[in-house]
Amino acid sequence: MRSPYAHGRSSTAPRLIASLLAAAAVLAGCGGGGGSPGVGALPDPTSQQPPPTTNPNPPIGAASPEDLNPNLLAASTTYANMCAKPRTGVDLFGRPFPDKQGTLLDELKFLRAWANENYLWYNEIPNTYRMAEFTSALDYFAVLKSPALTESGQAKDKYHFTYTTEEWDKLQNSGIDLGYGVTWKRNSATAPRTWLVTLVEPGSPAAAAGLQRGDMLLKVDGVDFVNGTDAATVAKINAGLFPETAGTPHTFTLQRGGTNYDVTMTGADVVVDPVKHVQVLDTPTGKVGYLSFETHNAVSEKELVDAFATFRAAAVSDLVLDMRYNGGGLLYVASELSYMIAGPAQTTGKTFERLQYNDKTPQQAPIPFLSTAYGFSSPNPVRSGTVLPYLGLKRVTVLTTPGTCSASEAVINGLRGADIQVDIIGSQTCGKPYGFTPTANCGTTYFSIEFKGVNHKGFGDFPDGLAATCQVADDLSKPLGDRSEGLLAAALAYRETGTCPPASRARQVPMEIVRHPAKEISIYTRPRN
Repeated sequence: MRSPYAHGRSSTAPRLIASLLAAAAVLAGCGGGGGSPGVGALPDPTSQQPPPTTNPNPPIGAASPEDLNPNLLAASTTYANMCAKPRTGVDLFGRPFPDKQGTLLDELKFLRAWANENYLWYNEIPNTYRMAEFTSALDYFAVLKSPALTESGQAKDKYHFTYTTEEWDKLQNSGIDLGYGVTWKRNSATAPRTWLVTLVEPGSPAAAAGLQRGDMLLKVDGVDFVNGTDAATVAKINAGLFPETAGTPHTFTLQRGGTNYDVTMTGADVVVDPVKHVQVLDTPTGKVGYLSFETHNAVSEKELVDAFATFRAAAVSDLVLDMRYNGGGLLYVASELSYMIAGPAQTTGKTFERLQYNDKTPQQAPIPFLSTAYGFSSPNPVRSGTVLPYLGLKRVTVLTTPGTCSASEAVINGLRGADIQVDIIGSQTCGKPYGFTPTANCGTTYFSIEFKGVNHKGFGDFPDGLAATCQVADDLSKPLGDRSEGLLAAALAYRETGTCPPASRARQVPMEIVRHPAKEISIYTRPRN
């Protein structure tokens, strides 16, 4: 990871640490090495990596001493950037790639040493896998995790994945995402599939094609999306839904209100606007601020500062924060957002989030409620050290779905740790108490669990998510920010009456946001000296 973040574990640049969502929030079939989730099923539906292309239990004689005892390896930095196929040229920021000529074995030794140093459950990684048996660094990384199961029989580690470093840099530093600018919800990973449009990014190919919230996907490039299961159909669907390069057109058939329509969309680098629908709503009990917030990236820092300056100037007395589709991102942005909600009287001297690591890793200083801007690099940055506007609220309402993850959950948990009343309207959040350091090597950025985050009161046990105060279904029939939209209407009613709307079983159809797990993370940035 490069400026403004650390590449690997450089001591001269800010360090990134991330929490990530369980694999259930994306389609089964997402392979390692980057890109978007695909349609299909892996043998292990909890894994975000392809199965290893090797015998998982080779003869014991095939083991090297380092396989059996990773402590015999040198420090991971010894093998860092030693690549079988080194890149040449410069990265997105104009810096020369750090790659040097090495071998595949160098890349595997880096991964094994790095996991042994930093993985939260390093002593649970099996020693039955032999580096000599692997032909891919991605396949080897896929097995460097705990095989343990939870009491419910789920995989203990469901949070292990990779991303190409170039895509990761684009996503985090510029809000650029290759695709059509549409976010989907799905009913399941297998046929029959129901996929519905939930978000359409302004100015995107999806917006130009006229897609709207609630539209249902029927066909991709002429093949049956709903029921198609054979390998050729699934491959065609994946190629159409998740383009790997910009510029290739694909056709889609969707349904709206019982009527089918066809569109053609061409994949492009879409710039995501993270803060939308900033409004001041007049109510019988005062002015209420509302904004929809979709990702804690570098771009969002300035947009959030501007939104809260608007709210403060309008003298709002309450806030509805819509994070129903927010997968997470920068923890410093989450801390700044929380400070702007609560203000200094309730946060001074308190911890926003403390990170708990393995017994080999030095503990980091806790993240405070930040009262000044970090100043992340972005096309429209806020100046570092800028004093943040704040509302000084003792209560806030947050709109959520199972797609509310990571840094978004940290906002809720961090505010509650400072005794701010947080009312959750919508659905239980995704549940992400764990974290990691995105670490780049030879063109791939690796994500592996390294810590658990807790608030000022020491609470961070929400692996199944944070429960809703009022269970309300996501309303795809109305645009976000519409006062009659289900979640916002329920939030405005609850703040006045303290009563939840009647639950409707018919409306509570489980749906999951479709996105790569790298978009559902929390990132810790080392303070500047």
